[in-house]
Amino acid sequence: MNGYGASAYQRVQTTLGPRELEAHLLLKAAAQLQSFKDNWSYEEEAVAEALTLNRKLWTILGTSATDESNPLPTQIKENVANLTVFVLKRTLEIMEDPSPEKLSALISINRSLAQGLRGQADEE
Repeated sequence: MNGYGASAYQRVQTTLGPRELEAHLLLKAAAQLQSFKDNWSYEEEAVAEALTLNRKLWTILGTSATDESNPLPTQIKENVANLTVFVLKRTLEIMEDPSPEKLSALISINRSLAQGLRGQADEE
């Protein structure tokens, strides 16, 4: 991550709680993917960068949520693990055969999880 990105992440991290931060990052990734979907003019490097960011985010979320020390209920851990596997597979499919329609599932999943995280954050 470049210096600017790291410092921006630090600023956001200090003002948001963990769930709000996760929701914010998921929504940011979804917005980026939505923009590519809406204005499809396949630019391999830009789309690959957005997909890589989303993949990294999901790798972190999946690893964190399924860690033994995470207090989440087993059912939620399994659901997050399954979503992570789906997101990673879909990302590879899009990279191999790009099309805007394939982005819809990733966008929807990111937005839905972000909404759930925000709901949890409101309850805390």
